[in-house]
Amino acid sequence: MKIVIYGATEIGCLLATEFFEDHDITIIDKEENRAEELSSLDISFVQGNASDIEVLKNADIKNADIFIACSGTDEANIVACLSAKQYSGIRTICFVSKEEYKKTLNFEKNSDNFCNFFIDYIIWPEELLTQEIFRIVTVAHALDVENFADGRARLLEYKVQPYLSIVGKKVKDCGFTKDTLMVGLTRGGELTIPNGETEILEGDKLIFMGTSHSLDILAGTFFHEKEIVKSVAIIGGGTVGRILAKTLETLKIKTKIIEKDHHRCEYLAENLANTLIINGDGTNLKLLDEEEIGSADVVISITNNDERNLLCSLLAKQLGVKRVIARVSKVLNIPLFEKVGIDIAISAKNSALNEVRNDLQENDVDILATVEQGQGEVLEIGVLSEFNGKKVMDLQFPARAIIGVIIRRNKVIIPTGLTEIHTDDILIIFTTSENAPQIKEFFKVN
Repeated sequence: MKIVIYGATEIGCLLATEFFEDHDITIIDKEENRAEELSSLDISFVQGNASDIEVLKNADIKNADIFIACSGTDEANIVACLSAKQYSGIRTICFVSKEEYKKTLNFEKNSDNFCNFFIDYIIWPEELLTQEIFRIVTVAHALDVENFADGRARLLEYKVQPYLSIVGKKVKDCGFTKDTLMVGLTRGGELTIPNGETEILEGDKLIFMGTSHSLDILAGTFFHEKEIVKSVAIIGGGTVGRILAKTLETLKIKTKIIEKDHHRCEYLAENLANTLIINGDGTNLKLLDEEEIGSADVVISITNNDERNLLCSLLAKQLGVKRVIARVSKVLNIPLFEKVGIDIAISAKNSALNEVRNDLQENDVDILATVEQGQGEVLEIGVLSEFNGKKVMDLQFPARAIIGVIIRRNKVIIPTGLTEIHTDDILIIFTTSENAPQIKEFFKVN
């Protein structure tokens, strides 16, 4: 695969280092930004601005498969992706650092005015970091099998432990989270497609499909470990802290944020209904002791400063906190954090790197996913006009299968029986490998 990267930034260098052995990599940037470590890699370097069509031509964009814009400027990344898309129709991945850009670009992509002039995948690293921290806090033993629809939908597998509330219940009585569907169950090594009457037993492996956010909520609600996380203290009330606290509130986890800036505290208090906001310095040991930080189940230090996060984390450990998570801006600092005793050091850049890796894998194979040693398959099937307007409940499949996700004009829909399918919808269907040929044949037009 030929990949063109715009931006010799830290994330650009990480991407190049990660993928150069298996892919043809070209980096576009100003000559003075060429990092020394890039010189030792087998990659091409094109000097210039990627929003310039001539520069894109020099990078042979017409013959490339993926264009990734990760320069240090959001606006430059957006323009570069749109230029590349307009010139060659290439798949584009755009890095942004502002929440408003992510929302606006996704809104345009999902609107009724959707056209071919768009960005395929918008990556906001701070959002990925927040999601990863949330999973570490609440669903540490969950298994993400596959991402779909540019990360907006996911397949998740979980083993049923004896202490879970769903043991002995029928699927229809579990009250699983909205926008999730249980699509598979493995018992005694055999995969089956469940229905509402299926009873869940200890030791079963359950497979769900749904939106990424709803699956995070599902896992945090139903699949906690024995020692359920009841209280979380967050040091740093920036964007990551705010979004994380908002999500933790949905699980009714007792949450507090320590934030140094008074005006930011006022903003947080206005936007978080059930989170305690403390105006103070997270590096102040006396403050941490007075606020009983040591009694928190988890402490998360996510300021924008590595040194501050390290100090806050060490103080939390000194106060007896069992699990401490620290944000690390510079990826090279992660081993240092772990060496001095921080339980989990996590980087937004690493989260973004994993997301790009998943995207390349998803777009480099014909089948979306196989699970349970090949017993189950995730199929991607386009809807032809003959099925237009049919409700999911009226589709008489020749074999057991579940439509887990519908992608419509880049909107992600988790269907119910009453959901209608439309021409040109993309159906993501879960079935057994044995039944897959019959399902594929069902959607073919003779």
